[in-house]
Amino acid sequence: MTIHKEGKSLLFWTLIVLAAINIGLHQAFPEKDMLLNLVLLGSIILYLAILQFFRNPAIPLPDDPHLIYAPADGKVVAIEKTFEEEYLREERIQVSIFMSPINVHVNRSPITGILKYFKYHPGKYLVAWHPKSSTDNERTSLVIEHSSGIQLMVRQIAGAMARRIKWYVGEGDPLVQGHEFGFIKFGSRVDVFIPTDAEILVDIDQVARAGITPLARFKS
Repeated sequence: MTIHKEGKSLLFWTLIVLAAINIGLHQAFPEKDMLLNLVLLGSIILYLAILQFFRNPAIPLPDDPHLIYAPADGKVVAIEKTFEEEYLREERIQVSIFMSPINVHVNRSPITGILKYFKYHPGKYLVAWHPKSSTDNERTSLVIEHSSGIQLMVRQIAGAMARRIKWYVGEGDPLVQGHEFGFIKFGSRVDVFIPTDAEILVDIDQVARAGITPLARFKS
């Protein structure tokens, strides 16, 4: 397992700070064994927690033009019809995946296609499960055009803790199913706006894995 590039700087400086704290306490309180051991244990737990957050496991890349794969790891918290008014301007099935701090936070393309639209929206930091977080929170909107001409919107949404959305793509770029297109730090949500005639393959509360769990199947 590798560590994602978004975490390398933070992990380096966290290690330096924790080491400095522990060394300083050893010098200031050399006889306080209980205190020193507790601080050391807490430092190790904190560092391992941050380390696991930035893990970037390798996955077998999917290659199925008929399937829409999950763009994020997490729990499916919404499957509902909605009117997508930013770009598609039509009724879609919105599938929302909540990413907790313990999930892998790499975002992967659900289909292969061309990025036809991209926009970053500054906004609020409501909790990710709030009904208005999809439209009021800081977010990005990506529309990927499938080879069949079908367009799929994916929306990265910041939450109360996640205040940094990263993306590595721009309009006109080719995206490959299962390949990374972005990252969200410290828990949030990703919405996918799927055509209404697609067959939904997941259920509410199901755990999804990015690039591994199929969310839906395009109409043949």
